[in-house]
Order: sequence, then structure tokens, then C-alpha cells
Amino acid sequence: MIILKSLIAIYHGIRVQDFLDIAIIATLIYLALIWFKNTASRFVLGGISLLGLVYVLARIFKLYLTIMVLQAFFAILAIAMVVIFQEDIRRFLERLALWGSMEKKTPGDKNQYNKKYADELLETVAGLAEERTGALIVLKGKDHLERHLKGCIRLDGKFSRPLVASIFDKHSMGHDGAMILEGNCVTSFGCHLPLSTNAEKGLGLRHTAALGLSERCDALCIVVSEETGKISMASEGRLEDINNLGLLKGIVNDFYEHLQPRHEHSTIPSWLKKNTLEKALAIFLALMLWIAFGYQRGSVLRDFPVPIEYTNIPKEWVIENLRYKQVIVTIMGSPQAFKLFDPNTLKISIDLSDIKEGRQSIVLTRQMVNIPSNLSLAGIRPGRIFIIAHRLVPISVPVHVKIVGRLKPSLVLKRIYTEPSKVDVLVRRQKMKSISSIKTEPIDLSGITDNSVIDARLVLPPDIRFENGSPSEVKVHVEVKKIRAKKKK
Repeated sequence: MIILKSLIAIYHGIRVQDFLDIAIIATLIYLALIWFKNTASRFVLGGISLLGLVYVLARIFKLYLTIMVLQAFFAILAIAMVVIFQEDIRRFLERLALWGSMEKKTPGDKNQYNKKYADELLETVAGLAEERTGALIVLKGKDHLERHLKGCIRLDGKFSRPLVASIFDKHSMGHDGAMILEGNCVTSFGCHLPLSTNAEKGLGLRHTAALGLSERCDALCIVVSEETGKISMASEGRLEDINNLGLLKGIVNDFYEHLQPRHEHSTIPSWLKKNTLEKALAIFLALMLWIAFGYQRGSVLRDFPVPIEYTNIPKEWVIENLRYKQVIVTIMGSPQAFKLFDPNTLKISIDLSDIKEGRQSIVLTRQMVNIPSNLSLAGIRPGRIFIIAHRLVPISVPVHVKIVGRLKPSLVLKRIYTEPSKVDVLVRRQKMKSISSIKTEPIDLSGITDNSVIDARLVLPPDIRFENGSPSEVKVHVEVKKIRAKKKK
């Protein structure tokens, strides 16, 4: 009964965004399941998935001890997974980068697969096996092979039985390495492949190399044993002996047909029939994850101090009483939504482009707060603020030079003046009569020995601004006269 009520509550609380959320996660899980389905790491992934399911169920039924233990385990496992699945992750990223950019093969392409080359390949392999000539032939798939190969000799020759025989001849310099076959083109030979770490004891070097490459990419490796003449095939991290050429022909044909571009349009029923179990499991896991982490169970209220930002203040206006530097904003939402929320991004922007003269109040509204869409505004304290605005008027004020110190006894001040002699400033209308001049920073006369021109900064009183184009500095001209010393009689 409790479970039924919970399901009904979930049904009524689900949103359109949640369907999209579930669909994206289900797609990612499905791709991961398909990717690891035929890899050597699939059993490790299965064990991790089982633990993940236990963790989700523990979250649902509030098994706190289990949650704590598994959380500590997953914290360590997050680092371990990079090591365990490093090759699979790299392959996935390579496939992702190449997805949609694969070159379409045309009938005239030298790398285009043709069934007659399959027959010639099988005859060549059979001939090598009969003569007990050791060989390692790699059929390239969709994955790049360059980073797995070392010591390759570039060839780019058309595949033929005599060419293969000459490559794996015991007197050939590259007979111990692998031959790379792309379609009907032999691109290189004498290649050294990475060795498998999971190979059985007593396995030959060619077989170990073929198995190692198949664990790292989607290539198909055909091995001919030099000692027994037996034919083996390595694919998707598995090595198996081939007892008859018919089986090998079917494997090669299936391999190349998988690589060819498909032009036929698949119908929805046929798509649904493929990997049905993986699709159902992906949807189920996505739903469980959404219930555990994404389902919004009720709402909570939280208070945040939010700074106020005053914007678009006209230059000819001055604002008083800006004592409201921040307010308290109450936000409502689910606990899950608050986990993704950064309170440092909150701010209230007040546009003062339409201010009026005198004292006025500003009501703080929802539009002034930048709150994410999954949260809602519950209140602002205080709900309004008060400011006093004054419009400044332009006036022209003379510049007064502030003097400190004294000239040397041998000098007398002849004249001191500024350039320009007046500056344009903006001042409140009430203070127009009280502003008689603008002073410069102090000019020390004690260090002057001759006529001088000094750059001096203007010091503005409070609530006064320079008008556009007015300089903040003036040139102070100091003219002095030398006094002749009187001769003694």
C-alpha cells in the first residue's frame, strides 16, 4: 500500500523535463551496455552495475549503513574505473570523434570489400596453413590502429596470394610481424602488436599478439601457426581455433558486411527487436536513477544573502542613501535542485536608468533576481528599498592653486596660474552657489629654482563630477624672479 501511494505521488509529480532527463540517461546507459556487451571488461561492468542497483535500492528504502559503505566504495571505485576501463574509454572516445565522419566507400574505392577477395584470402590462408608458414593477418575494422602498431613497413599494395607469400616468407625481413589488410589493400607489414595480458600459458607469440590487438580494437586477426599449421581467429578479446574454411569464410563475410554502409531504411519494429533486453534494462536503470536522485520529493525553503547591483546610473545623476548593499532572498525548491545550485551566482540587479529627482522607493521583484528555472522565489526581505536621487547641472568653475612651502630667499613669486584656468563640472543644483573654485593638489614651492610647469591633479569635493571632456589634471605655471643680493660698502 505504501509503495502504491509512492508510485501515485511520483506519477503526479513528474514533469515534461523529467521525461527528457530519463530519455537522455537511458540512451547513455544503452550505449554503454552495447559497448561493453562483447568486451573483456563486461563482467567487471556487470558487477559494478549490480552494486549500483543495490545502492539505488538502499537510497529508496533509506538503508543508511548500506548507503554510507557503498558511497565510500564508489569514491574509490571512481578512480579505479579509469584504470580498469582505460582502453574501453579510449576506444569509446575515438569512436565518438569519428562518428558521422566516416568516409563513404564507393564501388571504385581500392579499400572496398569484394567477395572475390574473401575467397582469395581464404585460399591464401589455407595455403599458408598447408605449408606451415607462420602468419598474422589483421583485417582493419572501424577503429584506428596506428597507436597500437609499432615498427610497420608501409606498402599500400593490392592484395594477392603471391604478395602475402612473399611477406611471410622466412627470408623476408617482416615475416615475424603482422600484415595489415584494409579491404583489398595491404597497407603495411612487419607490424608489432600489443601482447595480451590475459593469454593462456604456452600460447605462441603470434596468438598472444592477435589476442592483445583484438582486446583493444574491433580488428579481426587471423593467425596461422608455424608449428602446427592450425588456423586461429582473434576477435573482441576472444581467441578460437578454426577447424574448417567454411566457418572462417562466414566470419570474414560477416565482418566486412558490418563495415559496409547500409542504405536500406530500417523500420521501427525491426529496430525495437534489436537488443530488446539492453533497451529494457537501460530504461529500468534510468528510472531507478531518476527516482533515487532526480525525483523531487516536496519542497524546502532556504534563505540566502544576495548582493544588490545598481546598474545604468546616468552620469549626470548622483544617488544617495545606498545603504542597502544586500537583502535576504528566500528560495523554494526540492533538495535535489539545491544540490546543483550555486548561491554565489545570485544577485539582484536594479536598473536606475529611469530614476527621478528626490526620494523614491523601489519594489524588489522576481525579475530582478537571477534564479534557475527549477527553483522559485518565495520572498525578499526587505521587499522595497529607498534611495535619494539628485540631478547634477553643468557649471564652469575657476581653478585655484593650493600652495605649500616657501621659495628660496633668492627668489620671489612673480605669477602662478593654471592652464586651463576653468573646468566644467557637474554639481547638485542646491550646491551651485557654494562652489567657488576647484583646488589642485598641493604645489610645494620649496623645491622650485626657476620658472616651472607642473602637472597637478584636481581635487573634487563630494557629489561633484567632471563633465564629459573636462580634464582631471591641469598644468600649473610657476613664474619666479631672482633677487640680486645688495653689495656691502
